[in-house]
Amino acid sequence: MRSILTLVLAACCAATLRGSEPASPRPNIVYILCDDLGYGDVKCLNPGGKIATPTIDGLAAAGMIFTDAHSSSSVCTPTRYGLLTGRYNWRSPMKQGVLLGYNRRLIEPGRMTVASLLKEHGYRTACFGKWHLGMDWPLKGGGFAQSEADGWKVDYTQPILNGPNSVGFDEFFGISASLDMPPYLFIENDHAAGVPTVAKTWIRTGPAHKDFEAVDVLPTLARKAVDYIERCAPGASAGQPFFLYLPLNAPHTPIVPTPEWQGKSGLSPYADYVMQVDATVGRVLAALERGGVAENTLVVLTSDNGFAPMAGWEEHLAKGHRPSGAFRGHKADIYEGGHRLPFIVRWPAKVKAGSTSDQLICHTDLIATCADILGVALPDSAGEDSVSLLPALLGTPGKPRHEAVVHHSVNGSFAIRQGNWKLELCPGSGGWSVPRPGRDGSDTLPAVQLYDLAADIAEQHNVQSQHPDVVARLTQLLEKYVAEGRSTPGAPQANTGPVNVFQAGKQAQQRAGRKNN
Repeated sequence: MRSILTLVLAACCAATLRGSEPASPRPNIVYILCDDLGYGDVKCLNPGGKIATPTIDGLAAAGMIFTDAHSSSSVCTPTRYGLLTGRYNWRSPMKQGVLLGYNRRLIEPGRMTVASLLKEHGYRTACFGKWHLGMDWPLKGGGFAQSEADGWKVDYTQPILNGPNSVGFDEFFGISASLDMPPYLFIENDHAAGVPTVAKTWIRTGPAHKDFEAVDVLPTLARKAVDYIERCAPGASAGQPFFLYLPLNAPHTPIVPTPEWQGKSGLSPYADYVMQVDATVGRVLAALERGGVAENTLVVLTSDNGFAPMAGWEEHLAKGHRPSGAFRGHKADIYEGGHRLPFIVRWPAKVKAGSTSDQLICHTDLIATCADILGVALPDSAGEDSVSLLPALLGTPGKPRHEAVVHHSVNGSFAIRQGNWKLELCPGSGGWSVPRPGRDGSDTLPAVQLYDLAADIAEQHNVQSQHPDVVARLTQLLEKYVAEGRSTPGAPQANTGPVNVFQAGKQAQQRAGRKNN
């Protein structure tokens, strides 16, 4: 009897001790967002590709490849909005296109972001790179800049309002938009790093700081990221994790590899630039190793949209390199090449090396994933289109995380994906590849496209006439997502999307037609 009692007491004691053990330490999070890197530009995703990406390939070998990952849009600004807020961009004022360098803020005041969520739970947060979500530049005579025409009217000595620091980032260093959009200067937190006194041109002409050079931007961002990791690593080891959002400016135009990388690929300046991006990722990973924090750091490597044709679409195809891999189209398009992306995750403490996932995922999923890692619930007003990827990362079997994912093209055309079916509510690409909106005979094509991606990954055979039931079902689901203000479980939110998804597509086509006449 006594021995049995002893065993019971020992078991209770052990259970008590287990219950008092601290939870697993929260991971650091490094999210590297390349700019216009195509799915086929990464060697491990496209073995027939002509660009060497040894660092990214090594990252994949040490972690997990998501083979069916997407941006919510096929262009820059709307993707970034969705990534940070967990909300589709078309629920915001942005229904098509992108912002420019002097446009005002897009993220609404008070909206939760990945950065504000993590900061609220004790993370240090930083963004180094291309912001491209708008900020409020004060004018010398009062008010704020609205467009590039106001560039020389800005008071660059005054604080810039409603930039990254206003949505949860402790630190920011970078550029306001794409590297081919003025102003051509660095921004540190909420101030311009100097006053522009000259005009410079990288595709567009505009105000520039005399010392600012496009070729210096990528190396500068790499240095900033490495320095931040070195500063944060001791604190992370002591229990204060960090979140580093690193939206690179490359390989987006202007294509400006540094001299040491020029000619390295033997293919093209763009390929040289991709190789420099790969090396930049290597510098970040090396800093994590030196700081002793690599084991418990979740690293994501992805892109904001597909390959940009301005970087030489036809030229690369002629040389045997397919920037979109097996997929149709490229940046701006509703086709897969516009929004299916490299998405590689390494987290040695949790994610099995050399693993893959075929889960349908989206950039909007970051905020729900972070909340799941923290063990907290998002309010109904946040992350309306975000689901947690943590079960997939941990290899937990289960049903698809997304009921469906919505895609958006540069001109505001919609698509919705569920299982193998993809419904596109426009007659052509919705973007920059043939058939273009309002051109190339797109007005003679069916108003909708339906593809079975299991049988037709290249989207060559429109089967909408054979499956009207699928067209109707997916259309109704998309309209439900619009009407309820969310695509995930929760209380309905204010409807700020289009009233009718078909009408939105028709209006986009009409706008394109007017522009091309």
